[in-house]
Amino acid sequence: MQFKFLLADDDRDDQEILMEAILQDHPDTQIHTVFNGQKVLDYLAERTPAEWPSLIILDYKMPVMNATEVLERMQHINIPKVVWSTSNQPEHMQTCRQLGTVKYFIKPNNRAELKAMVQELFRICGER
Repeated sequence: MQFKFLLADDDRDDQEILMEAILQDHPDTQIHTVFNGQKVLDYLAERTPAEWPSLIILDYKMPVMNATEVLERMQHINIPKVVWSTSNQPEHMQTCRQLGTVKYFIKPNNRAELKAMVQELFRICGER
């Protein structure tokens, strides 16, 4: 099974770290990146549902639209969504869960945590 991920994060370094870990685990994964929440909505609007990703990964704090604003507009879209963030604020986590995220990850501090997160991302896709 080939996976397609949509990764939204305004930090290019964070994008690269996560993309490298994903591709190390599953080299055939397609990853499309965007830098803000509005671009997530634009990406989906420009494609048919058959072309949509298998998973959407949102940074919590992004310009234009943060993760909760994007999630509010995507509640009708049947794609698993996860948030990854430096924020461990309980209210952020709760709001994202209420808006349909499958998982809220705190951005990993080391390779072992990153590898565990990536494995969880693929587990989530496999449950679809």
